[in-house]
Order: sequence, then C-alpha cells, then structure tokens
Amino acid sequence: MNTIYALSSGAGLAAVAVVRVSGPRAGAAMAMMVGGPVPARRAVVRRLRDPATPGEAIDEALVLWLPGPASFTGEDMAEFQVHGGRAVVSALLGALSRQPGLRPAEAGEFTRRAFEAGRLDLVAVEGLADLIAAETEAQRRQALFQQQGGASAVFEGWREELLGILARHEAAIDFAEEDDVADAALRGVGARMARLEEQIRGSLAGAERGEKIRDGVRVVIAGAPNAGKSTLLNRLAGREAAIVSPLPGTTRDVIEVRLDLGGIAVILADTAGLHGVGGDAIEAEGMARARRRLAEADIIVWVASPDTDAGEVHEFDSPALRIWNKADMALPPAHGGYDRSLAVSARSGDGIDRLLARLSDMVAERYGRSEPALVTRERQRLALEACCNELALARQMTGAGAELQAEHVRLAARALERLTGRIGVEELLGAIFSEFCIGK
Repeated sequence: MNTIYALSSGAGLAAVAVVRVSGPRAGAAMAMMVGGPVPARRAVVRRLRDPATPGEAIDEALVLWLPGPASFTGEDMAEFQVHGGRAVVSALLGALSRQPGLRPAEAGEFTRRAFEAGRLDLVAVEGLADLIAAETEAQRRQALFQQQGGASAVFEGWREELLGILARHEAAIDFAEEDDVADAALRGVGARMARLEEQIRGSLAGAERGEKIRDGVRVVIAGAPNAGKSTLLNRLAGREAAIVSPLPGTTRDVIEVRLDLGGIAVILADTAGLHGVGGDAIEAEGMARARRRLAEADIIVWVASPDTDAGEVHEFDSPALRIWNKADMALPPAHGGYDRSLAVSARSGDGIDRLLARLSDMVAERYGRSEPALVTRERQRLALEACCNELALARQMTGAGAELQAEHVRLAARALERLTGRIGVEELLGAIFSEFCIGK
C-alpha cells in the first residue's frame, strides 16, 4: 500500500500548518526529515531538513510519531506541525514528494483508510464529514453525536436484537420436527419484532428534523412585486445580496443567503414578485420558480406593503409569517391577517429584531429539540425504511413457516449492516469520501 501525505489544516496564511503522513513508510519518511527516530506518542520539537539539501533547514517543527494500529487511519502515521507560511508548507510537501513510496493523498483518503481499518463505521464517517462542514451549533452537536458513535451504538443494538430474533427462527427451523421445541423457540418473537419496528419507526419520525439541521431549513420570502422583499432579504442577511430597485419585477430569479438563527442553519430565499397577469416571458419564468420554492418551503415569509394588494389573503401548506413592510409609510389594515407586531420597515430596520425573534422561535419550535437526531441523511433513512418493511413482512408471515420469517429478518439485519457499512456499500464509498477535503 502506498504511503500518503497531505496538508491537513486549511490552506492560506496561518500560525500553524499540519501535514500528515500515513502508511508503511511514514516512520522512515519522518526519520529522514528529522535526522533520526522520534519517540512514539510524544510531541517533540525537531528541525526539519530536506534529504536532497541536508545543509539547509526547512523549519523547526513540533512532530508526532503515531505507530499503527492505534492511530486515526489504523496505519503508521507521522504529523508535522510547522509554521503556516506558504513557503514553509510548500517546501515540506516538496521534500515529502521526493521520498520513495510517498504520494499525495486524494480527497477523503485518510478517512477512507480509517473506515477500511475498522476505526470508523460509515455513519461515523458521515458524521465526521458533517462536523468539518458544520456552520451552526445545531449542526456541530448533531455531527459530533454521529461522529462519536452515538447513532451507531443505537443501530448496532437494533442489529443485535435482530440477530437474536433470527437465532430463534433458526432454532425453530433446526428442530421443526419437535413441535414443543420449535414453539418454545418462537414464543414472544412476534412481540420482539413489533417493539423493534416501533423503535425504528420512531427514529424515522425525526429523520426530517435531522436532515433539515444538516442541510438547512428553507425559508422563502414571497409576495407581490414591489413589496420590498429584496430589501428585507438584504436587511436580514446584513449585506447587499439582492439588487434593490423601485421598479416592480426587478427580482427575476431566486436569490439565496445562509443565516444562523439560534444555532440552526437557515437558507433564506428571495423570490420574484407574484401577480396575476402581464409581464414578459422572463418574468413569467421567475414567478414559476417562485411558486416552486413556495411549494418546497419549510417556512414562508409573506410580505405585503402599502404598494401591494394588502387585502388579498393567501393560504399556504407550510407555516407562514405574514409581514407588513414599509410600516414607515403606512400601518397594515385591520383585515388581511397581518399582525401589527410584525409591521416592519426593511429600509430603516425598524421591527427587524422582532421579525428575527419570531422567525427564530418558529425554526426552534420545529427543528430545535435538544437531543440530536439519529437519522441525518437520505441514505440512512432509506436503509431504516427497508429494515422496517422487512420486519413488517416477517410479522405478516406468522403461521406461514419459520423459514419465510427468517429470510425477512435476515434482510432486515442486512439493511442495518448496509447502514453502518458492514456490507454492500462499495458503490457508495467514492461519493461519500469525495465530500472530504484533501488531507482528511
């Protein structure tokens, strides 16, 4: 197996840069760079030299020698913590590239080796990818729960229960000619399968929340043309993300910004103004896209103003906040369902704090529970749904023979094994590890 190396810290200027080496030649590479062996699992300061130019030092660095299998990848690993200047990093990577048997790592290759060595299962790998990408507190907490094995422990417990149920079925099959033994083996198995299916379906009920925490809650700003939607988006984003003009129909496409509301990631979208008739083909396409976003929204912020038809009442499938904008020009009418506490002026900023507080409360109420979700990705959800479906089929086979029931229980266990990466995930690995940066 090749020995790989990469910059594992972020690119660009920094006080410290971390370069890692993993594989069978990691120890030899470190010894050549520092001029001798390094004690295991102790951080020591050494002067680094390129073997090609031994008279000239690259840097003075903190180095770590981590013999396998007790390392992140399960292999021998060396780590160099050098000063973060580009020239220093470039010189170190260049020196490593000239050593025999070493090559640059591919995206996610360190983590893939950890997975293949059994140091992480697939759910923990996905949690690590999410932890690296986490932008909000909720994403961090959820990803850390997955990366540290919290979800995997639950999934493994379910798998062990399935194997116990399968063992009962196998005993009934082996002793099919002895009715009393077979009956005793299957006693209570139906209730165990029902309880397990109920537990798994309970975790699936929280799957949407887990996926929204990971991907972001979709909040869509919509309303009639010239209601001030783009000005509101800019005010909430704290920057000029959308073009603002007094001319109706300025916004033609969907514009998105990401916000952190109470520790939860929100994707805030500004959409084209909606109206009944008129407009050119581009405006019509903008309105079609706006309607599609409304259909996909988790929360809708509907904006009206003195410049729009304030009396028109719209019904939505998703929870909606009805905002009255341009309150510095006129207050909302008594009809139309507009809450005067949500009368704002996006231009001046008046009332924006109240709007953000209300929106944060709505997001927290739907997605801000304290416990991390077990399921955070579509792949995980589909595997658990397959497991539940097989358990349901097994329970329906009561009286049809232990062999048929056992096969469905076996398929349910395999669905959990695919979830954690025990079996049948080779085709997924390239896509999963491509999410990682080089050096991780």
